[in-house]
Amino acid sequence: QVQLQESGPGLVKPSQTLSLTCTVSGGSITTNYYAWMWIRQPPGKGLEWMGVIAYDGSTYYSPSLKSRTSISRDTSKNQFSLQLSSVSPEDTAVYYCNAYRWVTLNKEYDYWGQGTQVTVSS
Repeated sequence: QVQLQESGPGLVKPSQTLSLTCTVSGGSITTNYYAWMWIRQPPGKGLEWMGVIAYDGSTYYSPSLKSRTSISRDTSKNQFSLQLSSVSPEDTAVYYCNAYRWVTLNKEYDYWGQGTQVTVSS
């Protein structure tokens, strides 16, 4: 059973960079075919996919956030991280890390962290 835990500051000032880390246990972030994602949910809104780092280290980002987002990993610590630059109050949200692997039409693995609240305010 893969477990994920987000960590990072809960308060970030406007124009600064938001940095979060997801620590993974119960599985390796290099395990074949797993995708490691960051997803957020602003207050009163739905889930927003931000980006992914795949098991092979390749990255893909939401087009709307691509210019401000970077996802990296530290395989020695079994962690992956999110950096979101030039934040504004609109980036206030609960941020989740997620691990996903599609196996067949009837089988998939989908694990979530508990989420961490990040507020952007001066």
